[in-house]
Amino acid sequence: MKQKHSWEITDGFWKLVEPLIPCKERDVTKTYRRKPGGGCHPLNPRTVLEAIFYVLRTGIQWKALPKEFGSSSSIHRYFRFWCEQGFFQAMWVAGLEKYDEVQGIKWPWLSADGCMTKAPLAQEAAGKLKSSYKGLLIFAGAFIAFRKANVI
Repeated sequence: MKQKHSWEITDGFWKLVEPLIPCKERDVTKTYRRKPGGGCHPLNPRTVLEAIFYVLRTGIQWKALPKEFGSSSSIHRYFRFWCEQGFFQAMWVAGLEKYDEVQGIKWPWLSADGCMTKAPLAQEAAGKLKSSYKGLLIFAGAFIAFRKANVI
């Protein structure tokens, strides 16, 4: 598949990431009874991941997500579940391993740099940033860097 937009997932990247996606476990002690035709069908995980990348890439709010991806609240629910299950961290590790295999990481020369400044009134307006979201924002920057290096 040829990539048209920066949030679209290529087949090669999907092969690497698909096995890492966590599945919800059903409670074996409960009996589930679903009415015929009731509820929504689960969303396609690839579409969900593209929707998450779309939000990260464009910076839009979850509610502004185009309907072509599905329900924004469902996409956000998947996002929260995947964050809790460590999916994005596992994807980060897999990306590093792939990059090390293809390009090679010179670990002794590795360094990190950053800058943190206060944003006045930001915490009052948006609330505190959850730690899982901080990790995802770091992941998003690395994902874009890997894309530019043509690794994924």
